[in-house]
Amino acid sequence: MSRLRPASRRIALIVAAAFFMQLLDSAIMNTSLPQMAASFGVLPLDLSVGITIYMLCAAAFVPVSGWLADRLGARSVFVSAILAFTAASLACGFAQTLPQFVIARALQGIAGAMMVPVGRLIVLRSSERSELLYVTALLVWPALTAPIIGPAIGGYFTAYHSWRWNFLINVPLGLAGVLLVARFVPASRGEHRHPLDWPGFILGAGAMVMFLYGLELLSHVQLGWHWRDWAQPAAVIGVGVMACWMTVRHMLRSTRPLLDLSAATVQTFRMTTLTAGAAHRVTLQATPFLLPLLFQLGFGLNALESGSLLLIYFAGNMGMKPFTSGILRRFGFRSVLIGNGLLAGLAIATCGTLTASVPHWLVGALLLAAGATRSMQMTSMSTIAFADITAAQKSTSSTLVAVIDQSAVVIAVAVSTLILNLSLMTNAGVHIGVAEVHIGLFVMGMVAIAAALAYVRLPPAAGAEVSGHRG
Repeated sequence: MSRLRPASRRIALIVAAAFFMQLLDSAIMNTSLPQMAASFGVLPLDLSVGITIYMLCAAAFVPVSGWLADRLGARSVFVSAILAFTAASLACGFAQTLPQFVIARALQGIAGAMMVPVGRLIVLRSSERSELLYVTALLVWPALTAPIIGPAIGGYFTAYHSWRWNFLINVPLGLAGVLLVARFVPASRGEHRHPLDWPGFILGAGAMVMFLYGLELLSHVQLGWHWRDWAQPAAVIGVGVMACWMTVRHMLRSTRPLLDLSAATVQTFRMTTLTAGAAHRVTLQATPFLLPLLFQLGFGLNALESGSLLLIYFAGNMGMKPFTSGILRRFGFRSVLIGNGLLAGLAIATCGTLTASVPHWLVGALLLAAGATRSMQMTSMSTIAFADITAAQKSTSSTLVAVIDQSAVVIAVAVSTLILNLSLMTNAGVHIGVAEVHIGLFVMGMVAIAAALAYVRLPPAAGAEVSGHRG
């Protein structure tokens, strides 16, 4: 990290800590659904509304985050988002009824929608281009870490204390974050005073909500061959896709759009965020969803044992971090995105061959490799995405990345579930088993390989100013 100025490192770490708090909160809740349901006097399935409302509110308000940062100042919006998220977490922890909890989760989602893209924008604006690789590596670690260790932390609090601590833990974290931002992040003024693009906001929010809600429905429906099983999710997704098209059409025609889509014309941003990068994000998010199913259905492990095995995958994620910058400097973004992307896809597909009879050392080695290549690919994509972005495009590009990241998690679960259900119907089975999970992992691996091959269209010197690669 010798090329990173202390101020830039400090700001990136503060923002990364806020990201970690937000992502940990999203990963921690599933572990305590039965206990929460008992406290509220409802069924565990009823609590799925708390997960869904968070996702939908976050999706709806992400598009407006850039406009708020430009109008009110990025630091002011970021601090307000942390405070709102902290207050909403406190409300979640003290909720006595399901409606109270749902309202608190909605507020959490809105605050989270502001926190991530605005935090990334602060880091982009405070860092020089030569520091982009290092600060991005710091921002990526929460996304790699929180989904893996979140269930373990949630399980501990639920088993030995109370499910309420899963949310109350955010209070000291959030207050510390506010103090650190106030102390170390420079104050910023709003750069633009143009009015909010209300048609763009309404269209964009509606598009995100409908599309992601349709995918959420798809991930929960037990599909059959009858058209009625597909009707509602397909209709909602169709409305969402149509609204997305209308939103893009409006943004391109508006004189002052909510989102300036000119960043999509930058090849490095487009390929690593909107096309091949979007596909890669889906496959990399699907793996932590499918692997626990493989361990429980194929290896006969319980949830705790399965989660413990995932720690090897987590170790691969974190173990790659010290080598990322050196590898990119030696080989360049294009070669790494292709070569490492192929290895990542091969590792995912190979996981689709694992059974209980495979030696444990071989399982561990494969999980370590899958985690390491996942980390390398995420950091590479997230860094080069901003390599050629102009100062005027930083706000919108940060918002677009947040939209894609938000969508990728939901798409990954929905598409994985669809593959599992289609495999089950093809095999004329009754319950999803290891054969279906194997197919899911293999398909995701093939998608990752195809996405990696798409990067051949990048020029050899792509992102060289950021990576330091000299060819």
